[in-house]
Amino acid sequence: MAESESQEGNDCNMGKMEENFKTDMEELLEEMEKLTVRATWMAYDYVAIQSNPALHNAMQHLEDVFRMCKGQMAKKWQEVLLE
Repeated sequence: MAESESQEGNDCNMGKMEENFKTDMEELLEEMEKLTVRATWMAYDYVAIQSNPALHNAMQHLEDVFRMCKGQMAKKWQEVLLE
């Protein structure tokens, strides 16, 4: 009797472990996909910059302006929330 209860517990644990494994594998696959896309964009940017060095300066300028704009938006949003 105790043996059959133990067997059922093991089956339940195995099912749970299998489900956890599947979930973990899906999460890892999703992370790998994100890293692959990021690496592809980095390679694309590298090739674009090597073929046109002025592009790097333009991209840097756009990034700086974006960050400045984002900071201003956050500041204005905080002012709106405080009103």
